[in-house]
Amino acid sequence: MNIFSKQIKTLSAVLVLMAAPLSGAVSQSLIPSFGDARSGTSGFQFTKIAADARSSGMGLSNVADAADASSLYWNPGLAGQIQDAEVMLGHTQYFADISMEYLAYVHRYRSFVFGGSVQYLNSGDIDETTEFEPLGTGRTFRSVHASVGLTAAHEVTDLFSYGLTLRYLTERIEEIEVNSAAIDFGFFYRVGETGLRFAVGLNNFGFDATPDGSTVRTTLDGEEEIEDFEEISLPTRFSIGTAYDVYETDNLKAVITGQITNPSDNNEQFSLGGELGYMEQFFIRGGYQFGFEEIKLPSAGLGVKLPVSTYGIAADYAFSPYDRLGNLHRIALRIIL
Repeated sequence: MNIFSKQIKTLSAVLVLMAAPLSGAVSQSLIPSFGDARSGTSGFQFTKIAADARSSGMGLSNVADAADASSLYWNPGLAGQIQDAEVMLGHTQYFADISMEYLAYVHRYRSFVFGGSVQYLNSGDIDETTEFEPLGTGRTFRSVHASVGLTAAHEVTDLFSYGLTLRYLTERIEEIEVNSAAIDFGFFYRVGETGLRFAVGLNNFGFDATPDGSTVRTTLDGEEEIEDFEEISLPTRFSIGTAYDVYETDNLKAVITGQITNPSDNNEQFSLGGELGYMEQFFIRGGYQFGFEEIKLPSAGLGVKLPVSTYGIAADYAFSPYDRLGNLHRIALRIIL
């Protein structure tokens, strides 16, 4: 049996062990899975839109491998592994001409890493329609969503780190606004020099929020002002993942990633991804998400990382096809200071 076959068998065993808790204690006690019965019941859904192109190209399987500024979105525990200051700008061209922006910055001080991130989605102007005027009322409205987070991570050793993010969330639709706070927590563990890595992340853990404001709706009895709304829960998700360097030479490096995500408002999802790098400068990526009805084809991505003066510049692109909704395009730019 050659080394490559041994590595593949090792990773397969790891993924089987990852899947086991989801049918046991993790899925039943830590964060219960309500499956389809809870689908669409949480607010702040924009926080579930991946913020970076690299992970998107790898099928959103990077909770154990996002060792750059995107770790502030995926797993703050991974931020503790970042050695240099870094700025990241991300753009997602979402469905229906909606776009989302992401900005993150990380800075290392001794064994600690501190960072800040902003995730912002603006729907743009949307024509208002009602049951009585399905072709439009002549008015427009927009939906605005934002998340601002502050992160602190600690590299205990070169093999283990953990991190915490405090996040402020806000959404506004018409004249209705809802605000809340959330916590992200995660840790990362490297298994010596084997190339194997594990990580666990808990995102959007917090309290329910009550919308504030009012809106006017036209009914059979005329216009009615609505100002009482139900509380909105956060889309909490628990993720456990692994990454493994299956092949490495002086010029080539191949990484395989796997992740299981247990969201509070949907069924469990399983993701697999891979990346092949050449001279640590040029990258091709692919991945697939299991458990998504709209996803029939794998995602793909490209990346380049080049030295410029005393800095490093990295650019990434990802393409994610969806069955009926269309395709998603993501780009990201990282500056390593």
